[in-house]
Amino acid sequence: MNKIKNLIAKYPFLAFVMNRYVLVLILFSVWMLFFDNYSYLEHRILDKEIEEIEDNIQYYKTEIKKDSTKIKELKNDNRVEKYAREKYYMKRDNEDIYIIEFEDEKKAAAEKTTSNN
Repeated sequence: MNKIKNLIAKYPFLAFVMNRYVLVLILFSVWMLFFDNYSYLEHRILDKEIEEIEDNIQYYKTEIKKDSTKIKELKNDNRVEKYAREKYYMKRDNEDIYIIEFEDEKKAAAEKTTSNN
């Protein structure tokens, strides 16, 4: 006990810190900030996840709008035929299809597939 009194006499600010209410307040604050289930650090992680999910929601809403416009366009039979010919290289029985690819497009496609892996 004398050691504590000597420290308090040497450093007067320790008298304030050694008060039991201040100690309890400090311990409570540290506990709530770092160790509790609802800690500040946990809230930061959850807030980041919420922001990421909200970004995903926004992305999917725009994709839904794009897809719904494509669906509306494909209600027309001529547009369905055009889409099938361009996307899936479909043809009529009496036709031949020749696909012409330029080397620049091949390189870009190859780089895109290697960057995805």
